[in-house]
Amino acid sequence: MGEEEGDHRPTEALLQKLSESYNSSQERLVQRTGTVWTAMAHIVTAVIGSGVLSLAWSVAQLGWVGGPAAIVFFAGVTVVQSSLLADCYISGDPDERGAVVRNKSYVQAVRLYLGEKTRLFCGFFLSFSLFGSAVVYTLTSATSMRAIQKANCYHSEGQGAVACSAAGGRSDVYYMVLFGLGQALLSQIPDFHNMAWLSVFAAVMSFSYSFIGFGLGAAKVIETGVIKGGIGGIALASPTQKVWRVAQALGDIAFAYPFSLVLLEIEDTLRSPPAESETMKAASRASIAVTTFFYLGCGCFGYAAFGDATPGNLLTGFGFYEPYWLIDLANLCVVLHLLGGYQVYSQPAFALAERQFGADASSIDIAMPLFGRRRVNVFRLCYRTAYVAAATAVAVWFPYFNEVVGLIGAFGFWPLAIHFPVEMYLAQAKVAPWTARWLAIRAFSAACLIVCAFASLGSAVGVFGSKRS
Repeated sequence: MGEEEGDHRPTEALLQKLSESYNSSQERLVQRTGTVWTAMAHIVTAVIGSGVLSLAWSVAQLGWVGGPAAIVFFAGVTVVQSSLLADCYISGDPDERGAVVRNKSYVQAVRLYLGEKTRLFCGFFLSFSLFGSAVVYTLTSATSMRAIQKANCYHSEGQGAVACSAAGGRSDVYYMVLFGLGQALLSQIPDFHNMAWLSVFAAVMSFSYSFIGFGLGAAKVIETGVIKGGIGGIALASPTQKVWRVAQALGDIAFAYPFSLVLLEIEDTLRSPPAESETMKAASRASIAVTTFFYLGCGCFGYAAFGDATPGNLLTGFGFYEPYWLIDLANLCVVLHLLGGYQVYSQPAFALAERQFGADASSIDIAMPLFGRRRVNVFRLCYRTAYVAAATAVAVWFPYFNEVVGLIGAFGFWPLAIHFPVEMYLAQAKVAPWTARWLAIRAFSAACLIVCAFASLGSAVGVFGSKRS
């Protein structure tokens, strides 16, 4: 018996080592069945979110030249950085020659390529951006739910009715809490591998309201026969105020594009062959092309329709117009999409905490009314509920849509979407310093840093200036 145990021990140790090199996060092995279409669904769900609704306002600040140019610029930047990051999914195990590691998350990739200290630094920006996205999605959903009730009120009471000014007496806080309760339930979805259905549904909703916003703006321009707006955008009282508004607009556009925080999680759902990186690049290029088409349509037609009166949230600007049912449908699609989009950005934050604290060991059997005995992960239930509650509370405290969108987008854009992916790619591809390729990538990173530093400063002024006033 002792010899048999001794014979099996080296084999067991080898299997354990191979398992660790294949799955460094110590998670269970999963079956990967994703395709370019499911990846596109995840990407569209992550990208077309609350950001699209602020693009008309952004174009209004930048004008007819700067607005479309900024949208195209950030689209190109997103194509480049997503391609660099996609190549970082599969890497060689530094401890095992010939073995490979799947970097299933952004943080895991940073740790492997750049080290533990950099991972801790990255964690700050990652947590800020993921949590900030949850806050922005809460704000957007509340605005859309309130717009539905206000549009219905105007339809029944007449345009401009005083009774409708507060949406029947319900403030945005009421709708933020309602949305938060829905997210507390959806947050119990275990992980990305169990939510492809939710991303497909959310992607359909995002296409729906983007197309409606696009169409409403175009219809209003055709109806009036006037293209409003100017080359320089909205004229403000002072040059300083104009500079800060331009900075906020760039931050809003930056928020509307990148999905680097969830790119590796999406790539980890893909089957192979072909190589996961090739599928991911194809899905990214196609998704960004489609997204940019809708972004230009919503941003430009929205500005053309409203001019200097362009609202912060495009769909709220149509509250006085017919057909009310179409405006209600668009806002309903926003809410339904953000129910899924919120989870796309929250799942990495949930997974990070649960890997860190070993949440798998906290499952217990609980007898629940109507459902019988069910196995419940106590840590997951408590942590995810608290996370959603905290995001809802921050949204209530800082209910400034455009300013918050700009700050979240600008502050996290360069480090998370540019700096860390660039550094990981240089390490993964072993690009020699001072070569033409190395210089081009460094120049790309430096240009994005300048733009984002400017946008971050202006957006911070907008958020905290609004709070003081």
